[in-house]
Amino acid sequence: MPHYGGARAAVSGLRAVGAGAQDAGLPRPASEPTVRERVLAFTGAALLAVYVPNDGGRHLQLVESAGTSTGRDGLPERIPVSGDSPVAAAFRVGRPLWLSSAAFASRPADGPLAVLPLGVAGGWLGCLVVVGDSVDGFGAEQRDFLEQYAAAISGRLRGEADTSTPEPPLGPALRSMRVGSFVLVLSTGVVEGDPTLRDLVGISEDDFDGETDALLTYTVPEDLPSLMSVVEPSSQVGGLRELEFRIRRPSGELCWLHLVCRVLRDVDDEPDRVVGLVTAAPVLRQSASDVARVQWLTAALDDATTVRDVSGVMVAALREPLGADRVALAELVDDRLAVSVLDPPGDGAWPELWRSEWRSEWPDAPVGALSTLQAVLRDGRMRLWSAGAAIEPGLTDIGPGGLAVLPLRAKSGVAGVCLVGWDEPHEFGPEERSLLTATAGLVGQALKRARAYDAEQELATMLQRSLLPRRLPEMPGGAAVARYLPAQRGLQVGGDWYDVIALSEGRVALVIGDVQGHSAGAATIMGQMRTAVRAYAVEGHPPDVVVSHANRLLVGMETDLFATCCYVELNMEEGNALFVRAGHLSPLLRHPDGSTEEVTVEGGLPLGIIADAEFPMTAVALSPGTVLALVTDGLVESAALHLDEGMRRTAEALAAADPSDPGRMADALLGEDGRREDDVALLLLRYDGMKVRPVRAGWVVWRLPDAVMHARRFTARTLRTWKVGEEADTVLLVVSELVTNALVHTQGAVRLDLTHAGDRIRVTVTDSSPRSPAKPVIVDWESTGGRGLFLVEAMSASWGSVPLGGGKQVWSELVVAPPEPGPADDGPAQQDAGPGREGAGPNGTEGAGKETKGARKGIEGV
Repeated sequence: MPHYGGARAAVSGLRAVGAGAQDAGLPRPASEPTVRERVLAFTGAALLAVYVPNDGGRHLQLVESAGTSTGRDGLPERIPVSGDSPVAAAFRVGRPLWLSSAAFASRPADGPLAVLPLGVAGGWLGCLVVVGDSVDGFGAEQRDFLEQYAAAISGRLRGEADTSTPEPPLGPALRSMRVGSFVLVLSTGVVEGDPTLRDLVGISEDDFDGETDALLTYTVPEDLPSLMSVVEPSSQVGGLRELEFRIRRPSGELCWLHLVCRVLRDVDDEPDRVVGLVTAAPVLRQSASDVARVQWLTAALDDATTVRDVSGVMVAALREPLGADRVALAELVDDRLAVSVLDPPGDGAWPELWRSEWRSEWPDAPVGALSTLQAVLRDGRMRLWSAGAAIEPGLTDIGPGGLAVLPLRAKSGVAGVCLVGWDEPHEFGPEERSLLTATAGLVGQALKRARAYDAEQELATMLQRSLLPRRLPEMPGGAAVARYLPAQRGLQVGGDWYDVIALSEGRVALVIGDVQGHSAGAATIMGQMRTAVRAYAVEGHPPDVVVSHANRLLVGMETDLFATCCYVELNMEEGNALFVRAGHLSPLLRHPDGSTEEVTVEGGLPLGIIADAEFPMTAVALSPGTVLALVTDGLVESAALHLDEGMRRTAEALAAADPSDPGRMADALLGEDGRREDDVALLLLRYDGMKVRPVRAGWVVWRLPDAVMHARRFTARTLRTWKVGEEADTVLLVVSELVTNALVHTQGAVRLDLTHAGDRIRVTVTDSSPRSPAKPVIVDWESTGGRGLFLVEAMSASWGSVPLGGGKQVWSELVVAPPEPGPADDGPAQQDAGPGREGAGPNGTEGAGKETKGARKGIEGV
C-alpha cells in the first residue's frame, strides 16, 4: 500500500493558494504568472499540472496548474487512482510515462503527454503531468530536465522545503534546481530577473538596475550577436528558442549558460515580452571537448568571410565530429532556399527531390516545397528525428538513421537552415544537442554577415565587369587575351583596366592602366579614363597625343587620384610598334627564340599630375612569333615581393610558357590564385604577322561636276590591276554612292581609299564632317535620290562609319574571288602610301596624278 501521509500536510495549503485562488477567482500572487510562463518556456509545454493523492489514496487531486489559458478548462479536479487514465496508470506503476499523443481526461492532447511520478518507490507523493506544445515529442534534454524538475517537486512535497507559508511547488522547485528565470519587456528593455539568475551571472542585487545592458556586459563579445537576437527579436520570431552563450563573471571565471525562452505577443500579434530560463553548464553536462569544439568554431567563423567559407566551417564542425553522413546548408532568400553547400556533393548522396526538382548545381526551391523546413524556419526551433520517425519523403533519405534540422538564427531573423543526416540509427545525447544548438547560433550570425559581404562583392564585381571590355576584337596577324583578378582583401573593385582598340584593318592599339586606390571612386575614374583613351585613339590621334589628351582630361576632373598608363600602337602589317608610358611598368617581350626582355620605353609622369606633361614615343620592331605582355603592379609587387624580383619572375614565366595558346600562357603568368593584396590586370598579344599582305590605292576626289565619274575610272583601273572581274560592277556601284554622299552632304576634302586583302575589298571614303550618315526613314518612290545607303547596305558584306580627327570615314567591305597568282605574279603593287603620308603627290600617288591629268583633259573636252 503506497504511503500518502507525507503529502497530506501540504495538500490543504497548496489547494488554498493554488486551486482556491483559481476556482474562487481571487487575485494570484504577483510572481505566479511569471513563474508559470518561465516554466512553460523552458519545458516547451502547453500545460503543467501537479496531482497529489487525496481521500485516502483513492483519488489524485489537482493542486496546481500552469498553461496557456488562465483557467483550468478541461482539467479534471480529481482522477480515480484505479481508473484507466494515463496519469493514474503512471502513478500506480511508479514509472515515467512518455506518450506521443493521448487524451487527457476531457482535454484532448494535441501534443505529447508526459506523466512523472513524484516521490520514491513505496511512497509516491503525486504526479507531474506535462502536455507538450509540439508534435515532435519531448527531446532528450527536455526529458532530462523534467525528471530533475519532478525530483525537485518531490522534495517540496516531502516537506524538505520550508512550507510554513504554503506555496505551489513549481516556483520553489525551480529555485532549488538553480534555474534562473527572467522576463524581458521589449518596449522598455527592462529585465525582471530572479536571484538565481543574478547568482548565475555573478551580479549582486545592488549592481543590477533592471536594464538589459547590465547583463549583456558580462557576455563574451563573440557570443553577443546570438544573444542580441533574443533581446531584440524580429516580428517573425515565435515559438521556443534555445541558445548557448558564455559569460565572464566579475571574478574572471568563464562560464557556459544555456538559455531557453519564448517570445510572447500582444493583442496586435507583435512581440511583447521574452520569458525564459537560464541554467548553468552542470545541468547540460557539457564536456570539455564540447567547449573546445565551440571555441574552435567561433575562431573559424571569425576568419570566414563568404557564404562558401561559412558553409565549409559548418561542415567541418558537424560532419566528422558527429559521424554524420550528410550535411546541407541553405540560405533563406526571400521565400526560397538557396543551397550553398551539399556535402558530400555527389547526386547519389541526396534524395530524388533534390536532384530532379532542384535542378541547378546549387539548388534553390520555395520554402513551401518542404513543409518541415517551413515549420522550422517559422518557429525557429531545432528539430530532431530518430531512426524510423515519420518524416516527409523529401527528407527521409537524408537521415534514415537520424536527422537534425537546425534553424540558423541571426539578429534580424532566420538566416537559413542546416540539415545533418545519419544513415545508421543515431541517438541524440544532451552533449550533442548542446553542440548542435551552439553551432546553429554561431553560424546563423556568421551567415548573415557573410551574405552581406557576398552581396557587396557581387556588386563590386558587377561594377568592375561593366567597366572592362566584355571581349577583345579579332585582328589579322595576331591574337590578344586579357585577364583581370580583383584583390582578395577589402572591396574587390579597383582601378586596373585594359583595352584593345581596332584603329583600322591593319592597326591596333593596346592599353593597360591603373588608377590609384581600391574604391568605387577609383573604379569610376578608371571607367572614364578607358572611355577617353578609346575615344581619342579612334579619332586617329598618334599615341603621344592620345595619352596627352587623357592626361589633360584627368587633371581637369579635379580629383585627388592619379593614374598610370602604357599605350601601344601596332601596325599589324609591318610589325612596327609605338610605345608611350605614363608612370607605368615597362612592357615585356618574348621573342620567337624564347628569350625575354623588358622593353626600354622612355617614360613620362603619371596621368593627372601636370596638365602640360610630355609623353615621348619609343619605336620597336616586332618579329612574327613575338609575344607582348603588359601588366599592372598587382602581379609583380606585394608586401612580400620586391618589384624587381616580381618582374624577373614574370619574365621567367613568360619564357617558359607555351605561346601557341595565349590563354594558357596568361594563366601561367598569373600563377596560383592566392591571397592578393592588389588587383591584377594582364594583357598579352601574340604577333604572328599578316600572311596575306593587303594592297592599297588612294584617290583625292576633286569637287568637279564629273568627280564621281573620275572616282569610278580610278576604281575600275585599280580593280583591273588587282584582277577583280565579276564583282567590279558591285564595287563601282558602292564607290559611286559613297562618293556622291560625301560630295553632296559635306564640305571640304573628300578622299577615296581601296584596300584588297584575300577575298575582301574595302572601300573607304573620308570626309571632313563629323556627322555619321543616316538612312532616310521614308523614301518616296518618285524621288531620284535617298536610296544610296540602302544600296550600300544591300551590296556589302558589312559597312559602317568611324569618327576621325576633323571628320569621319564611311567604309564598306565586299566579298570578291581571290586572284589566281601567275608564274611571275607577286601580286599587285602598292599604289598609295596612305592618306596624309609624306612624299605623296596631289592625289597621293603617281597613278592618281595621271588620272588627274586625264580628268583635266576630259573637262576641257566638255
